[in-house]
Amino acid sequence: MSIIAPFVINLPVARAEGDTFTQKDRELLIRLDERLDQIDKRFDQIDKRFEELRQDMNKRFEQVDKRFEELRQDMNKRFEQVDKRFESLQTMMMAMVGAFAAIVAVTIGFAIWDRRTMAKPFEYKIQENSRKIDEIVNVLKELGRHDERIATVLRSISLL
Repeated sequence: MSIIAPFVINLPVARAEGDTFTQKDRELLIRLDERLDQIDKRFDQIDKRFEELRQDMNKRFEQVDKRFEELRQDMNKRFEQVDKRFESLQTMMMAMVGAFAAIVAVTIGFAIWDRRTMAKPFEYKIQENSRKIDEIVNVLKELGRHDERIATVLRSISLL
């Protein structure tokens, strides 16, 4: 509207003194009407251009939104992959700890079995020797009752 104001102000205003509407005034009004039509066309073109720009911007925003969505999905997939890797590492670590514990248990079991197996023959021999020594002591005690020299020796070592 502010563009139209200079044209309206510059229009020859009919004086109250009786000037009549002339051909020149009519041509001037026709030119003014043509200019107004041109201005309206330009405004329509500007409106169209703004509408096109708005649509282009909307498309670009949609594309950016779509890209963000794709990036978010990619990030979620990568996080899932990392989670799976951590789970597999955790499973592997648990298997390693289990295997180590089994190896330690088998080693300790073998050591205990070996000690018992090794000690049994010695225990048997010690028991057998102890029994023989007891028999020898009993025989010497019996002999010490009949022989004074043996009795003296047995008394000296506190067996009688």
